[in-house]
Amino acid sequence: MTVTGPDFIALQVSDVERAATFYEEHLGLRRASASPPGAVVFATTPIPFAVRTPLPETDLGSVDRPGTGVALWLHCDDAQALHDSLRESGTPILREPETGPFGLFFTFADPDGYAVTVHDQA
Repeated sequence: MTVTGPDFIALQVSDVERAATFYEEHLGLRRASASPPGAVVFATTPIPFAVRTPLPETDLGSVDRPGTGVALWLHCDDAQALHDSLRESGTPILREPETGPFGLFFTFADPDGYAVTVHDQA
């Protein structure tokens, strides 16, 4: 048996609708036609991305920053424009734009404090 790689990514969030609205309004993600109860799945490719209610025994309030130790990178066609839009909206920018092997990239904090890095080169 062989694992072939990531097939689905979901963030556990304190308020699913607030998180879903953030990703829709600020990143331009669109909801998939169907989502399981307690979650919003987005129509992202090649890997579906979702926000969901926390699993039982998960206390998001007990950590300084949820997801510490996990690097979540999303692709964007214009990282600088997204950065500027997020900054203008008051979204915390954790790392300013810089150029690296994946093009221009920067990191922001989503409404639950997850650090999300965006890059613009495939």
